[in-house]
Amino acid sequence: MTAIVTVVNSLFQKALRCQNTDRPPIWLMRQAGRYLPPYQKLRSERSLLEMFHCKQTIVEVTKQPINILGVDAAIVFSDILMVLDGFGIDWRFEEGLGPVITPSIEKVIDLPEKIQGYPYSPLYEAILQLKSELRVPLLGFAGAPFTIASYLIEGKTSRDHLKTKKWLYSDPLSFHSLLNKITEAIIDFLLIQREAGVDAVQLFDSWAGILSADLYEEFSCSYLKKIIKALNIPVILYSRGSSYFASRLVKIRPNCISVDWSLPLKEVRKQIPAAIAVQGNLDPSLLFSSQRIIEREVLKLLKQMNGDPGFIFNLGHGVLSQTPVENVLYLVDLVKSWRPSLLPC
Repeated sequence: MTAIVTVVNSLFQKALRCQNTDRPPIWLMRQAGRYLPPYQKLRSERSLLEMFHCKQTIVEVTKQPINILGVDAAIVFSDILMVLDGFGIDWRFEEGLGPVITPSIEKVIDLPEKIQGYPYSPLYEAILQLKSELRVPLLGFAGAPFTIASYLIEGKTSRDHLKTKKWLYSDPLSFHSLLNKITEAIIDFLLIQREAGVDAVQLFDSWAGILSADLYEEFSCSYLKKIIKALNIPVILYSRGSSYFASRLVKIRPNCISVDWSLPLKEVRKQIPAAIAVQGNLDPSLLFSSQRIIEREVLKLLKQMNGDPGFIFNLGHGVLSQTPVENVLYLVDLVKSWRPSLLPC
């Protein structure tokens, strides 16, 4: 049997518990991806769907940023749409377009109440292997219910989300029914990851930012709260527009809120109790600039959050394609060399 490595008191886990550390931990959303040469080589040999469904590829890609960058946590290589496998829904990636889903509207309405069979075994087996090999915490993740619903309804990435909004406004009861089914599937999907050994999970609500404040609470927050309650594992919430929705996310009581770059993190922190960690909020586009500018902005953020034991350094969104690897390395080294004078709690 594979021996599981239990990482208990890492920098990342301490910060997630809002305990003092010598420096903030750092990991990056999309830290394993298109900007890394080893990933590009793998991607040239197979499709994204093949990669997401292959145990060894999941393991290899997950470990790449640990080996190359030396970040303080790993996040399993997967996709927010993987939960659709549990519904038996076909999806694919098209070059220049992104994910494409082609169920009929009838199939979307008639999603089964529970996931079918055991469709996540490559991911489960990959997490088991990663836990036997990694010496840093491992995060699992999933898309949030509203975001998954939006992809299902639109059939692709959408800017206006017209079909989603039309359904939401015209028939909120059936929209809630859809969200309930998706929520149950996400809970099952994340419980499988928890069983395999992940140390925490992150929920990505990439499209909830299109909602008004009241609709955000009704159609996003209420379902995120249900997931957190079911998991019994540390949860990080990422939502587009989190800078403006922070006070609403606080009500859900996650362990950590991941913040975009729309507002200064110190300002957003005022809305978030000290017992909830914060993550972010560097603009990923900054990594295309000079290292002098990167240093200026990184140090500004580090000084801004100095003395906050619940601060996890990250970007306000994922690492962008074509980002220079040397700039990502420079960013990680800057944070890892930072030694603040910790202030009293």
